[in-house]
Amino acid sequence: MTRFDAATPEERQKLFAEGVVAHRERASPFVTFEAHVGASDASDDGETPESDAESDEDPDEAPPWVQFGDGTLNLDCTDAELDDLKSLLGEFPAFKIDDLTRPEEAEGVNVRVSALADSNRVAQCVERIFREVYDRPDEYRVWVAAV
Repeated sequence: MTRFDAATPEERQKLFAEGVVAHRERASPFVTFEAHVGASDASDDGETPESDAESDEDPDEAPPWVQFGDGTLNLDCTDAELDDLKSLLGEFPAFKIDDLTRPEEAEGVNVRVSALADSNRVAQCVERIFREVYDRPDEYRVWVAAV
């Protein structure tokens, strides 16, 4: 991989697919995609803003993330986000929720989704998860946090 972030739908889709391919080629345990938390994820010139002072989000809040490894997507979400995820997965018949874990020490739920699909289909699903489940704006920035 040569790029580790993207901020447009087309770039993100390509980044997600490349991340999945890199994970598979390296036989790494997983690849993690993490959304930038801030008011404006990318300015007109494509640069990340210096200040998140106008952000609606808590800067101390952990950013939303999706992990892929061994044919499985892994993510944390709230109960409302879980409902959105279930609805979204109805459009991806090859993706099924395998496991829900509700840790006592944390709010929300950890979800494991079997994703036995090619890298492009996994990338499509990951993009839709960030946009529809985590409610990211059109031009949100995402990072490959680990491969």
